[in-house]
Amino acid sequence: MDAAGAQVADECAQYAGQYQSGFITTQGGNLLCRKIIHLITDNQVKSQVSKVLYECERRMYKSVAFPAIGTGQAGQSSAKVADEMLDAIVEFARQKSVEHLQTVKIVIFQTNMLRDFYESMKKREDTDSSTTESWLSMVKNKLSTAIFGDRKQSPEKKKVMSLKKKVHLVIFEICGESQEKVDKTESWIKDLILKEQFENTISDKAIESFDETQITILEDLQRRKQVTIEFLDMLSPPEIKISGISRDVCLVSQEVREMIQQIRSAEEEQAKAELYYNLVEWRYPGSNDSFVAFDKLTNMQLELAKMSEKRFLNVEINRKSYKVNLNTLKATNDLGQTINLQRVTKDEGK
Repeated sequence: MDAAGAQVADECAQYAGQYQSGFITTQGGNLLCRKIIHLITDNQVKSQVSKVLYECERRMYKSVAFPAIGTGQAGQSSAKVADEMLDAIVEFARQKSVEHLQTVKIVIFQTNMLRDFYESMKKREDTDSSTTESWLSMVKNKLSTAIFGDRKQSPEKKKVMSLKKKVHLVIFEICGESQEKVDKTESWIKDLILKEQFENTISDKAIESFDETQITILEDLQRRKQVTIEFLDMLSPPEIKISGISRDVCLVSQEVREMIQQIRSAEEEQAKAELYYNLVEWRYPGSNDSFVAFDKLTNMQLELAKMSEKRFLNVEINRKSYKVNLNTLKATNDLGQTINLQRVTKDEGK
């Protein structure tokens, strides 16, 4: 209220006792917004968020920002609040009647709440595995940005390289006493071939991220195994079709699934690192008394270690191994040289 200014405080005093549906709406005052919706705390977080969302839609607002409702003086756990807020947002996003409200942000400055909100989103994604590009996946992607800040835009979609394989033809010459016996033998041979043939198609958005590393692995598998691998990268999501001898198709299919899982894990790790980087930045000394930010994965590892109350963590700085004391923020290398690190939260000075 102090940041909003006296005008907003006066409006609240004017509307005191006139709460409709548990809230009142005032001007934005000194805050960088047009309107402020003031809620009466009743510990029903999901209900309150839903009311605000529908009020925004009714007033044709395009965006709304929430704090982590109830985690302050109300003393509710951030995990419970995360679940209730995201439940409300997801249910709202399901409504086909929603036309105006396009952006929902949850503003979090407390680092310890980050994991609870991220896990709440991840839990919803896991239960929605039936449709890769479902409304829930779309909501999760938007919420990750809205809650934890803008990520860098993903690079332009990579063009998947085609696999080429030289096909060795086998020719059967069938001789027999009659055309009937020849035809019967031809049919028998075809049946044998078809019984050994199998085709499997794997569809996953992560296939877009396949690069030369995955292509090289697949080329090697295609060379060593009796299979043909085909990329159908014009589809959405893209597909990989594997055909050939049954046992080899099953083996190669498993290899492809493992590569997809590795890509997913790497992307998820990068996304989590980005989220932590938007809250806190770890730095090491550079040149001319300046400090340099750690890469985002190391930054996350340091922050997670500190949150877990670990005493030490080994990191690499300028290609040298250092042991970081997470209590003193000092790092020591194998030669006994010690440097001071910095841990700076992104809201400092705001």
